[in-house]
Amino acid sequence: MSQTGLREVEHEITISAPAAAVYRLIADVANWPRIFPPTIYVDHVEKGEGTERIRIWATANGEAKNWTSFRTLDEKALTIIFRQEVSTPPVAAMGGTWIIEPLDGATSRVRLLHDYRAIDDDSEGLAWIDEAVDRNSRSELAALKTNVELAHAAEEVTFSFEDTVQINGSAKDVYDFINEAHLWSERLPHVATVRLEEDTPGLQTLEMDTRAKDGSTHTTKSFRVTFPSHKIAYKQVTLPALMTLHTGYWTFAENADGVAASSQHTVVLNTENITKILGPDAGIAEAREYVHTALSTNSRATLGHAKAYAEQQA
Repeated sequence: MSQTGLREVEHEITISAPAAAVYRLIADVANWPRIFPPTIYVDHVEKGEGTERIRIWATANGEAKNWTSFRTLDEKALTIIFRQEVSTPPVAAMGGTWIIEPLDGATSRVRLLHDYRAIDDDSEGLAWIDEAVDRNSRSELAALKTNVELAHAAEEVTFSFEDTVQINGSAKDVYDFINEAHLWSERLPHVATVRLEEDTPGLQTLEMDTRAKDGSTHTTKSFRVTFPSHKIAYKQVTLPALMTLHTGYWTFAENADGVAASSQHTVVLNTENITKILGPDAGIAEAREYVHTALSTNSRATLGHAKAYAEQQA
């Protein structure tokens, strides 16, 4: 028998951290791509006193989706109410509440409530949402628990860096070079093959095989969110063995001399694989240097080719 109408579900998890610390982490959407596996990118549309409108790009059942939500934040009550303003099919309406309850000074319970409806109360659509909400809620809560409980331990293995190249050209031409990733196997020596899909304008799925210095190739998959001539944000979902997280963005800022093109990376190292990949004497410092060098080398090579392209166009 098909089930129609409004569905209400709840997920919860116990976290070994003070409730206030957990609240702060959920309230700060800038870190969501690092905290929650399904989240690709979050952008503030507007921000008020205790309220904000945010646009979220995330995966649901393996598909990249985006929507706009309005949030009401209450730090005293440790609650965050959210409501999708622009939903993506098959979702007709979606909302809910984060509730953080202190169990004692060092432990808290996080409850995540959802209410939703499918377009035309379609039973298949509702089943799809059921699965997506259940999968993402479990994933988000597990990741939240891990992130909060290991926050101090993760500081040493989490790092960010940025490379910038000044280009005597236009931001549009540099952006086009980075955006047109389907041409990278022709334009970039370190890229062997590329598969780029963009079923929804501005939301891309990018898979590519990249050549390493030793001649070996490795496959990576990323979701990308594009902001024409300004920014391309991404989250890598198929990761090399030395990383448990890799997010980043390309930015293109026009200035008096042309455009400053930058590639930013945020990485969390996979400490379990350091000695397997780099040898028995390697530690976090060696892994940081190795990953930084590898990513920076590829980014600077890409920016160098983008520079040549844009300056030729100019």
